[in-house]
Amino acid sequence: MIEGKTITPSPKLRTLPVGRQALSSYEHGGDIYRFAAGLGVSENKIVDFSASINPLGISQRVRLEICNHIGSLHNYPDSDAERLSTILGKYHGVNPKSIICGNGSTELIYLITKALKPKNVLIPTPTFSEYERACRMANFKFQISNFKLTENNNFDINPDEFISAMKGCDTAFLCNPNNPTGRLLGKDSVLKIAKAAKKLKCYLIVDEAFIDFCPEESVVRSVEDNPCFIVLRSMTKFYALSGLRAGFGVFPLNLIDRLKKFKEPWTVNTLAQKASLTALDDYDYANRTFKLIKKEKQFLEENFKKSGVRFIPSDANFYLLKIENAGKAIACLRKKGILVRDCSTFRGLDGSYIRIAVKLRKHNKILLNEIMKFYTTNNGRHFRESGNPEKKNWIPHSRNIGTE
Repeated sequence: MIEGKTITPSPKLRTLPVGRQALSSYEHGGDIYRFAAGLGVSENKIVDFSASINPLGISQRVRLEICNHIGSLHNYPDSDAERLSTILGKYHGVNPKSIICGNGSTELIYLITKALKPKNVLIPTPTFSEYERACRMANFKFQISNFKLTENNNFDINPDEFISAMKGCDTAFLCNPNNPTGRLLGKDSVLKIAKAAKKLKCYLIVDEAFIDFCPEESVVRSVEDNPCFIVLRSMTKFYALSGLRAGFGVFPLNLIDRLKKFKEPWTVNTLAQKASLTALDDYDYANRTFKLIKKEKQFLEENFKKSGVRFIPSDANFYLLKIENAGKAIACLRKKGILVRDCSTFRGLDGSYIRIAVKLRKHNKILLNEIMKFYTTNNGRHFRESGNPEKKNWIPHSRNIGTE
């Protein structure tokens, strides 16, 4: 972001798709490389709100650990990441033999579908798109049932209705907290669904990629007694290891051998394993993260309400915003070097939603100021009903948010 200046896009950026037509080529957040190339600037000029990563970045301890092991990169990594599995087992209080590590939890989503080859799958909408994509790649003849979430109740899941929808399905996915809504289904509700899944003989895969931001709600310790229950975790979001890629799954022991038949070796590289081990032990980093996210979420929510920006209350480190004509807002932000997640590519959402990550204060201010400028320039036409009824038709003034 070059403050006070608008970056003139190159012809490549003008052809960047915005909306559902972008599904195959611009489906996920964090694509700063293509975005920067389109603007004709370096990646460090981009303010990336599209990827929901810990704004602290990787910890200093992890940086040092990575540097200390550069000299060992001529050796193959531990093929099955056994030491990491052992430490993860102790950390989370689960049997290490029930853990499989992967190149991010996304690898494990594809591993599960390759091994189980689901035929009738229940997937909420909107949610992370890779569940459906992995199922399609594993079995083109599978049937999908979409469990539609609605804005009327903040995209929350009713556990009883979800259980009813599981009948006749052999596999069901739950992202908790959900992406892109940030909504958390409480621990008791998840366990209620897991119990029903066991009775229905339906595999329940709970993706806890963002649960580290509300760790007390994790169900990772409840897998052992349920042969149909799988929990996936990520090291990418909370520990900011996006470029290294690391994640793990906790599986019923009866599935481990079946899954390992489809598991490729060496998918978790040496640096990812070392970084993950160190990150788990960095309690100071975790505490600083909790404090920062809490403070910045409060700051963002206060300013959303003042500005009449509609947002979905979030239990994670990102927000789903509703903005009429979001495509135009996205284009305006792009010209300023600000990348947000266009949510029209999520099944179940239209072109009026964007997702933004919670970042450092200086970056959050930049985003808020640019959103207000956009609204003012467009005479407030892009407001939807806000969370504050008194500000329903409020048009923000063109002002900058102060330093504090």
